[in-house]
Amino acid sequence: SYPMRTIRTGLLVALSIAIATGAGAIVYERYDTKTLKRTIQRDAVLCGVNTGLPGFSSPDDKGNWSGFDVDFCRAVAAAIFDDPKKVTFVPLDANERFKELQARKVDILSRNSTWSMSRETSNDLYFPAVAYYDGQGFMIPKARNIDSALALDGSKVCVQEGTTTQLNLADYFRINNIKYQEMKFGKLDEVVNAYESGQCDTFTSDVSQLYALRQGLSKRGDQIILPDVISKEPLAPVVRQRDDDWMMIVKWTLYAMI
Repeated sequence: SYPMRTIRTGLLVALSIAIATGAGAIVYERYDTKTLKRTIQRDAVLCGVNTGLPGFSSPDDKGNWSGFDVDFCRAVAAAIFDDPKKVTFVPLDANERFKELQARKVDILSRNSTWSMSRETSNDLYFPAVAYYDGQGFMIPKARNIDSALALDGSKVCVQEGTTTQLNLADYFRINNIKYQEMKFGKLDEVVNAYESGQCDTFTSDVSQLYALRQGLSKRGDQIILPDVISKEPLAPVVRQRDDDWMMIVKWTLYAMI
C-alpha cells in the first residue's frame, strides 16, 4: 500500500490539474482565437449586417445585398479567398448583434455600430477601426414648423432601445432642460412604423440612418431632418477579442479600402 502522504500529494496534484483544465476551458469558451481557421474551412465569411438600411446594407427582391457595410465584408472575403463572393450575409437587429457575434454565429459585424469603451469591455469585443463618422439627429414632420432641436420640448420621441441613441437622447434633453416622452421599441422597423403611424412626432437616430430610412416612408417629402447633430458616432466593424490574426485582417482590409 502507498503511504498516506503520497496519496494526499497525488490527490492535490490531480485537483490542481483539474482546476487548471477547467479554467482553460472557460478561457477558451470566452475567447475565440480560431475565426480565420473556421472561416477557411467553411469557405465563406459570415457577416452580420443591418436587416435593411439603404446605403449600408439592404437586400433586393432576389436576396442580393448591396451597400457600404456589405461591400466591406466582400472586401474581407477577397482578402482571404481572393473571391468577394465567398460571404454569407446574416441580417441582425441592434438588440441581438453583439450577442450573436459573441456566440460565434457570425465572424464579423459590419453593421453601423458605434465604437464605445463600454461595448468593448463589457462584451469582450474589439472595434478594429472607424469606417464611418456619424452623429445623432432628429427627423420630424414639416408641419411641426420647427427648425431646431432645442424647440422639441414636449415631443414624443421614437427611439430604438438598447442603443447609444437612447442614451444620447436622455442626455441631450436633460442638459438642455427640456422635456420629452420616450417611445422606445426593440426593433428598427417597429420604430419606423410607430413614427409613420403618428404614435410619435419625432424620430431620433444617426443622421445617415434618418436620411436612409426617410427614403422608404410613404410621405417622405413631408419629413425634414433638423440640422442639429447632438453626438459623435464613430461607426466601426466589430470582432471578438483575443483573436489577433482575424482582427488584423479586418483592420487592414478597411485601411486598404480607405
